[in-house]
Amino acid sequence: MELFRKNDSRFYWYDFKVRGKRYRGSTKETNKKRAGRIGALRLSQALGSTGLMDRKAPSLLEFSTQFLAWVESATLASKTKKYYANGWRLLAGTKLVGMRLDHITKDDVDVLTFTGSAPNVNCALRTLRRMLHKAEEWTLLIKVPRFKLLPEHGRKLRLDDDAEQKLLVAARSRHWKPGMFELFRDIIILARDTGMRNGRELYRIRTENLDWNNRVIFVPDSKTPEGRRMIPMSDRVYELLRIRATGKIAGWLFPSTRSECGHLTDVGKQFRSARREAQLPEALVLYCARHDYGTRVLTNTGNLAAVMRTMGHRDVRAAMQYQHPDLETVRAALNRTNGSSAQTTA
Repeated sequence: MELFRKNDSRFYWYDFKVRGKRYRGSTKETNKKRAGRIGALRLSQALGSTGLMDRKAPSLLEFSTQFLAWVESATLASKTKKYYANGWRLLAGTKLVGMRLDHITKDDVDVLTFTGSAPNVNCALRTLRRMLHKAEEWTLLIKVPRFKLLPEHGRKLRLDDDAEQKLLVAARSRHWKPGMFELFRDIIILARDTGMRNGRELYRIRTENLDWNNRVIFVPDSKTPEGRRMIPMSDRVYELLRIRATGKIAGWLFPSTRSECGHLTDVGKQFRSARREAQLPEALVLYCARHDYGTRVLTNTGNLAAVMRTMGHRDVRAAMQYQHPDLETVRAALNRTNGSSAQTTA
């Protein structure tokens, strides 16, 4: 096998013959050692008659049909399926769709531009990465190019008392169907006072998992094993759950005949409507109530372990991303110090 460089290419190329057939192409590598490994891999696959060398790789657009069919049939979480579907929607508007899978390089990915924030861009990039790895797994591609995701910053906004009141005042002014305001209000209160994850936990509360004697909510299924936990009911949560569970022994606390799963799945439309009316920032989402919960509990207890248990975290670093510096504590400490300094100076 021969490795060489062409005058019009910065990459090393391989050239060899197997059973009288010539194989020649770019390794997509500028490092000779890595290029050698790629060439050796292509040679071994040609010798093994895997078929990789005997057919052209499909374009990203052609491959998307196979990939999206796999996404739909695979045992993936519904959110993951939606995530990949959205990622492909973003990728479908780029020049990559017409490129063959084996022609897509890191440089091609690095110059892509998408509208929106870093998480939106990373949705497209993660989907592309998954597609290329599946192509590799299905022997349509030999090597997946490496490319970096954009740095993402955790949510800083809190759905605090002020935001809650503004949302509820705005919601009252909307012409929603009967009972929608009460549902929206209860979801906001539960999100703030339980710290539960929206889709996986809060909307899936079942009446039989409410312990009235001990005033706790049992979460039987969550994102992590630690997510199976007991959450204490605040007074207002206890009262609204009592009303919601009246006449029920078992079943969903928020039933819905419109969803296949039988329970409420989202109040995003109502939340966005109330948020616009209240003139709150678009970055404020219902999940910000979880951040507010962690902050309030830690500020008032100083017990990070309790925060981790009630929020279902296994890692301190994961729990800390929901915490916000207690600025009042810092301010009070500075004022005390400044007071002492002023007395000394006088």
